[in-house]
Amino acid sequence: MAVLVNKNSKVIVQGFTGTEGTFHASQMIEYGTNVVGGVTPGKGGNTHLERPVFNTVKDAVEQAGADTSIIFVPPAFAADAIMEAADAGIKVIICITEGIPVQDMVKAREYIKGRECRLIGPNCPGVITAGEAKVGIMPGFVFKPGRIGIVSKSGTLTYEAADQSVKAGLGISTAIGIGGDPIIGTTTKEAVEMLMNDPETDGIIMIGEIGGNMEAEAAMWLKENMRKPVVGFIAGQTAPPGRRMGHAGAIVGGADDTAAAKMKIMGECGIHVVASPADIGKTMAEVLKKEAVA
Repeated sequence: MAVLVNKNSKVIVQGFTGTEGTFHASQMIEYGTNVVGGVTPGKGGNTHLERPVFNTVKDAVEQAGADTSIIFVPPAFAADAIMEAADAGIKVIICITEGIPVQDMVKAREYIKGRECRLIGPNCPGVITAGEAKVGIMPGFVFKPGRIGIVSKSGTLTYEAADQSVKAGLGISTAIGIGGDPIIGTTTKEAVEMLMNDPETDGIIMIGEIGGNMEAEAAMWLKENMRKPVVGFIAGQTAPPGRRMGHAGAIVGGADDTAAAKMKIMGECGIHVVASPADIGKTMAEVLKKEAVA
């Protein structure tokens, strides 16, 4: 069943009737995701995409049994949407919204502590368990079922790694786009740990980028707990110190934040580090083959 989402997940869309919510909900339904409805305050009682619309997440939980939510709400209201989902008892909250104010995310992350829920994002492509459920904005056709898990800060590189894995004959179990903001709900280490403990995942691709210490933290954990091969890549190898590159969290603040420093730590901890994203799938296939022979 892989991790976080599967064919039994009951998914709602917060911001259901908006342009983004409508487009991506349609794509999710087409992929086969069990979308049981959506939330747009003031439009409860209507239907949209042949699914019920609810005024609140609480209504969606009580009436449709929702346990997973994906958020397409404007930045000013997105933190409230996260807290509403957590308060209503949603177990997996996936926030796609980009540009949420940092102080709002500080409040939201603090609010969900101690509650039985897992936040993925914000500013992420979502989560997909190949062939079962797509709760996100990734191109579903790229993700074919298999046994490689992906943890990534980068949306585009998630798709690239998936495509390479499929072309190498491996396929994907679950891909988790954790997001590139400075404050996110699930860290690289936490996502890697979920896949390391997943019996349907044989290898893990870990894609990071400059800024922060999440990759180093994950690498140190893997040094003691690696039971499956991990292939790693760090984006932003040519980024100058002090300049933000793409994601709000991708800024080199010190010597340990650089791509070179992260790649060194990862290599020392037993991760198979590749210098180019073009080598991700090929390297994973080679590593798995060597392990099978050994």
